[in-house]
Amino acid sequence: MNKIIKIIAEELNIKEKQVEATIKLIDEGNTIPFIARYRKEVTGGLSDETLRDLGERLAYLRNLEQRKEEVIHSIDEQGKLTDEILQAVAIAKTLAEVEDIYRPYKQKKKTRATVAKAKGLEPLAQIIIEQKETKPIEEIAKEYINVDKLSEEDKKKKDKVVNNEQEAIQGALDIIAEDISDNSKYRKEIKKQCYREALIQTKAAKEEEKSNYEMYYDYSEAIKYIPSHRILAINRGEKEEFLKVKIEKPEEKILSYIERDILKGETQFTQMLKDTILDSFKRLIEPSIEREIRTDLTEKAEEKAIKVFGKNSKQLLLGAPIKGKTVMGFDPAYRTGCKIAVIDETGKVLDYTTVYPTEPQNDVVGAKRELLKLIEKDKVDMIAIGNGTASRESEMFVADMIKDTSRDVHYAIVSEAGASVYSASKLATEEYPDINVSIRGAISIARRLQDPLAELVKIDPKAIGVGQYQHDVNQKKLAESLTGVVEDSVNKVGVDVNTATPSLLSYVSGINSTIAKNIVKYRDENGKLKNRKQLLKVPKLGKAAFEQCAGFLRIFDGDNPIEVTAVHPESYEATEKLLKELGFDKNDLKNKEKLEELKTKLKSVNVETMAKQLEIGEMTLTDIIAELSKPGRDPREDMPKPILRSDVLKLEDLKEGMVLTGTVRNVIDFGAFVDIGVKHDGLVHISEMSDKYIKNPSEIVSVGDIVKVKVIKIDKERQKVALSMKV
Repeated sequence: MNKIIKIIAEELNIKEKQVEATIKLIDEGNTIPFIARYRKEVTGGLSDETLRDLGERLAYLRNLEQRKEEVIHSIDEQGKLTDEILQAVAIAKTLAEVEDIYRPYKQKKKTRATVAKAKGLEPLAQIIIEQKETKPIEEIAKEYINVDKLSEEDKKKKDKVVNNEQEAIQGALDIIAEDISDNSKYRKEIKKQCYREALIQTKAAKEEEKSNYEMYYDYSEAIKYIPSHRILAINRGEKEEFLKVKIEKPEEKILSYIERDILKGETQFTQMLKDTILDSFKRLIEPSIEREIRTDLTEKAEEKAIKVFGKNSKQLLLGAPIKGKTVMGFDPAYRTGCKIAVIDETGKVLDYTTVYPTEPQNDVVGAKRELLKLIEKDKVDMIAIGNGTASRESEMFVADMIKDTSRDVHYAIVSEAGASVYSASKLATEEYPDINVSIRGAISIARRLQDPLAELVKIDPKAIGVGQYQHDVNQKKLAESLTGVVEDSVNKVGVDVNTATPSLLSYVSGINSTIAKNIVKYRDENGKLKNRKQLLKVPKLGKAAFEQCAGFLRIFDGDNPIEVTAVHPESYEATEKLLKELGFDKNDLKNKEKLEELKTKLKSVNVETMAKQLEIGEMTLTDIIAELSKPGRDPREDMPKPILRSDVLKLEDLKEGMVLTGTVRNVIDFGAFVDIGVKHDGLVHISEMSDKYIKNPSEIVSVGDIVKVKVIKIDKERQKVALSMKV
């Protein structure tokens, strides 16, 4: 265990004490959000991202240790365990290295070498590899011809027959070839040389066929430099049968390295061993090393893509909510018509309809009349337009329509990724059993503008659609990573226990979907919860779950004003003592004037002295002070607000040199896509993000950021716009 602690501490650049304490908390069943928020003193204030990385590495390293034990046990059972093997297994850092050590001792399927061993040719192989014998090899090989010594029945089994000297020698060389291939020292060195010098080469599978992969039709790049997005693009091109891919290895260096280790001067065996080394490399080593390198490159690329996807998703989930507004959701379409839903500031559906302002009906007049009527009737403040099919035509229609209303109405373009998945889901059917599937999408689009987090938790995180190659990566790892991202986002914001849906509650620390449903049921049967303690009356929500979830659940208009904050029940006593020390009590949190006075007093608190006085940790006290300074405040209010528009921009309106304001919709390895109000998002390439060198676009921008961009190139034919942030 100490070894695991040491490795994690070095990798994450944190103290061993922090790692040890965190592992203990994880093993006790505490969730990452709970540890990140309420056990800062124990972990030394590790962030939720670091804690997730720590948890992942812990699982991998424990799995590695378990596999090492299994391998040692298996080799020992075969009576072949040596101190050298024990040492090699002990220092192995990856599962791949352990498997390389175990390779010679694995039970093999039938191979040329296993057949040769069954014929009794191992001693001959030993003579050849030792290279000491001066008697001609053909004479030695004669001793292994057994065709006259076998019974008639054994002669029929060709696997046992050695007919002549050449067969004996070839069989012995087959054994040597497999031994070379199974040698873990060679495999380790070969991989090292490949990672240093090998190239990944791609060619067109079908000449001149048009595809998205044309840049890879004759392409070569060093594997030590190739970025993850290119690995995933090449993999996809190969899967779709547009590309042929191979790793070009430093073959001469590899062969020379093995020869130096095996050959002992010039002997009668030299040429046959050189030929055997080449055979071993070409037939056995090269294909498996190529597979391993490709797998390794893919895993690393996927890991990076999953991290990018997670980061983008988090930004989207934590997008600023638009509170206190009545919103019209506008789900664009052509033939089937645009679906409309109006929701009030609480998310309740007021009206819904379908209009046909787009092709083929083009009923602009009828659609305008109907929607203007709804805007006046329901006092609509904002229109949320989905960014899918027919979005720009719908935007032009809306921009024109709102000129004719007496109300001050603006619109925003909202990502509709996953809206159709949600519409047809079991959850949507439970929420709106009497509303048509197609209308549910418009409700979801409207609600995404009002509260992105509460709405987006209802869909599979993969469907959020702000990543790169998310359908190509390991789906289990992606799901695990995204679940963690959603959990961290939900717990960072906190959840109103009296209004939250089961899908939102189920992401709260310590609450599973059964408990989430039980909370809603308890609420329906007993009315609003008045305090957090009431949660203990919810079926299946015991003391352990209460400890994990209580601080993340908010109770507005309840018995205890502290419960609109993230202060945990375990700190209530210390919080009330703090307030008393400053001349206040908890009820002053409801009084605006008193609250302003309290904020001023809190700024002057000496954290070190007060923490000792209250007998709590300094980090905990700092968090309590922050919460009391802004009771009930939503941390998302600091995030960039959506761009509200009242007019539309067409691709034809763009000119090179134009400076525009846009919203970052997606951040990928090579840049960011920015919505500037035309049909397709423009691309800011990584080279156009800053005058300084940047390694990754996420150093500069995040999803949801509002940025100023300059148009640097317009490709009208392909509907592509190149942008620069060097404004």
